[in-house]
Amino acid sequence: MKSRPSAITVKMVRNFEDMAKIYAIRSSTYLAEQFCLYSEEFDGNDFCSTQFIGYVDGDPAGCIRMRYFGDFVKLERLAVRREYRHTRLAFRLVREAGAIARRKGFTKAYGHAREDLVPFWRMFGGKEMDRPAFRFADFNYREMVFDLGDVRDDALRLGLDPLVSIRPEGEWDRLGPLELSNLRPSREQLIKQHTKTIRGTVNA
Repeated sequence: MKSRPSAITVKMVRNFEDMAKIYAIRSSTYLAEQFCLYSEEFDGNDFCSTQFIGYVDGDPAGCIRMRYFGDFVKLERLAVRREYRHTRLAFRLVREAGAIARRKGFTKAYGHAREDLVPFWRMFGGKEMDRPAFRFADFNYREMVFDLGDVRDDALRLGLDPLVSIRPEGEWDRLGPLELSNLRPSREQLIKQHTKTIRGTVNA
């Protein structure tokens, strides 16, 4: 009897429970398999990046992190738990991150590929930069750059609908909670009761 294909889903990390899952996944890969020090793996950049978590049949199985620079995004900390490496989760994670980068108007991605994993990153169109390999945490790495394609017609630019800019990250095509506030009963009277006016300015 054939086993059914694994159901793979990817979502953006939005809360501390999701971050706990990220830490568990990366601890089981980078710390347990590459023997990284805790300070090397958890480098202080987790809360200034966009993180994605992948599930296989509902189980947290992989993750990737994306940070933003002037004209490129940096893809990093891709990890898939050993028992799920036979799936296409790694591909889904990279593609999801790239799609969000493109929506934000980026056309280039950059990453550090462990030398033995350069062929993997080539499958996404990654090209090695004409610079020497470098080393950290006991592995040699190569710099790679990725062409994400032309700027999307619906890329988020200055001048976009102001309400779009306050929607939850990655959910720019659906109404956000602040827009929905226009549909609930007004709290204007409550605001007036609990707001102090000082010399013509309003302080909550």
